[in-house]
Amino acid sequence: MKLDCDVVVVGGGASGLSAGIEAAAAGADTLVLEKNAQPGGSSRLSVGSINAAGSTLQKRAGIVDTPDEHFEDMDHYLGAFASRDNLALRRLLVDHAADTLDWLISLGLSFYGPTADPPHRHPRMHNVVPNSRAYPYYLAREARRQGVDLRLGTRVVGLLRANDGGVRGVRALLNGEPMEIEARKGVVLAAGDYSNGRDFKQRFRPELAGIPGVNPTATGDGHRMAEAFGARLVNGEVIYGPGLRFMEPARPSLVRRLPPSWVLGKLMQLSLNHLPITLFRPFAMAFMTASLGPEASLLRAGAVLVNAQGRRFTNELAQPGLAIAQQPGGRAWLVFDDRVAQMFSRPPHYVSTAPGVAFAYLPDYRRHRKDLYRQASNLRDLARRLNMPPDALAAAVAQHNAELAAGSPGSAGTPPALAQAPFHALGPLESRIVITDGGLAVNAYHQALDEQGAVIPRLYAAGAVGQGGALLAGNGHHLCWAVTSGRRAGRFAAQGLPPQLPEHPHDGSLEPSPRVSFGKVEGCPGKALSSG
Repeated sequence: MKLDCDVVVVGGGASGLSAGIEAAAAGADTLVLEKNAQPGGSSRLSVGSINAAGSTLQKRAGIVDTPDEHFEDMDHYLGAFASRDNLALRRLLVDHAADTLDWLISLGLSFYGPTADPPHRHPRMHNVVPNSRAYPYYLAREARRQGVDLRLGTRVVGLLRANDGGVRGVRALLNGEPMEIEARKGVVLAAGDYSNGRDFKQRFRPELAGIPGVNPTATGDGHRMAEAFGARLVNGEVIYGPGLRFMEPARPSLVRRLPPSWVLGKLMQLSLNHLPITLFRPFAMAFMTASLGPEASLLRAGAVLVNAQGRRFTNELAQPGLAIAQQPGGRAWLVFDDRVAQMFSRPPHYVSTAPGVAFAYLPDYRRHRKDLYRQASNLRDLARRLNMPPDALAAAVAQHNAELAAGSPGSAGTPPALAQAPFHALGPLESRIVITDGGLAVNAYHQALDEQGAVIPRLYAAGAVGQGGALLAGNGHHLCWAVTSGRRAGRFAAQGLPPQLPEHPHDGSLEPSPRVSFGKVEGCPGKALSSG
C-alpha cells in the first residue's frame, strides 16, 4: 500500500500537531501520523504551563519583561550540564515564546496568570485552564480545519532514502498493514522523547534503564529512526529523574475530567485572575494530589522511606529514586511522626507544589487522597493499615532513631527521632523518569544534521526529537519549545528550502532572528549550531 503527500509529520503531540498546522497553512498537502489512539503525546499528561516574556497577558498585567531577561534566567536551572547548552536555540525559544503563547490563545486555549516562578525574576508563568487536555483538543481541531490528514493508530517504523541521500518518505504500519508514504517536500520528526525508551537509557544512563517514564509511550521512536538514517544525537545523557511520584488514583481527578471547552476555559481564566484564589483551592488540590510527588524537604525534615516489607532501604537524602526502583514492586512509603506532620500541614512547609499554581499540604492529601494517607497511634498499627509486617516497621524506625542518636554514617541526617505519636504514612510512591533533553542536532531551520554536520535533505525535527542540544530545565520550557519548534519546522518543510533571514527580528515571524549567532556560519542551514 502506498500514499503520497507533500509533508509527513511523525507524531501527533503538541509539536507534531503544530507542525502539521503550519505546513498545511503554507499550502502543503500534509499528513500527521500518530501511533496512539488519541493525539496529544506528553502535552496531554503535563501541567500545561508555558514560560514566556513579553506576552500579551504580561503587558495587560503591567509586567515589563523581555526575552533577554528570560534568556539570562534560564541559566539558574542548568547545573552540571551548563556548558552543554545550545545557546542559539535557547535564544530562539525565548525570542518566540510570547508569539507562541499568543498563537495558542488565538486557537482557543485559555491561560491564567502570569504567575511567579522563582528564580525567574518576573512573573512569566502562564497556566492553561481548565487542564492540559486543551492542547490536543484545540491543536487537533485547528489541524483538521487547515485540512491536515490526521491518522491515529499509525506507527512509523523507518525513513525512506532518496537517491540524493535525503529522505523521501516513511515506512509505517496502519492497523498492522505495512505501507510506504512518499513525502515530496519533507518529513518532520516530532515523536516525543525517550523517557520510556529502555535502549536509550541503557546507552546513556545505564543506572536509569529500568525506571519507567511518566509517559509510557515516549519510547524515542523519532530518535531511533533518525539515527539509523545517519542523524546525530546530542546531549543524550541529559535525563530528568528519577523523580518520586505518588501512585495515580484509580479514577482521574475532577480537574482532569473537565472538558476543554472555550467557555469553561474563559470562565476559569477570569475567575482565577479576579476572584480570591481560595475559592478554587479544592479544584487545584484535586489535581495536585493526583499528579505530583513529595518535595525533598519532607525527607530532610525526618520522614523515612520503607518498602512493602516495612524495611528502610536507603539514605533518604542520597538518591532515593534509584533505590525505590529496586524495591519489591518498585514502590515505597513515606513514614513520619506527628512533629513532621504538623510541620507540613501549613506554610512554609508543603508536601507538593505545582509552581505558579498552588501548594499542597498534608491535610490536602488526607482530604483528597484517602487511598494514599494512613495514620495510627503507634507504628505497629500503622504497619497493619499499610499491610506491612508490624514488627518489621517498628524495628526499622527504632534502628533509624538509634542511628540518628549515634550520628552513624549513612543515616538520613540530623533531624529529631521519629517518636511523636500519632504516626503517619503517605504512599505508595514510585520512581519515574520525567523527561529527556537529548535530541537530534539541528540547524536554525530545524533541519536534521548528520555526523559531519551536513544537512540531511528533507528531514526536519521538532520538539524533543529536534531539541538540538538545548537544555530546557525549568517549568514551562519543554512545552513552549514543542509548539515553537513544531510550527517552525512544519513551515520550513512546506516551503522546501530555507527562506532568507528577515530584516526585523521581532516582527512575529517564524524565521530565526538575524542578531543571533547560529554557531559557525551565522545561520547557514548547512552547518551545525554550537552546543555551547
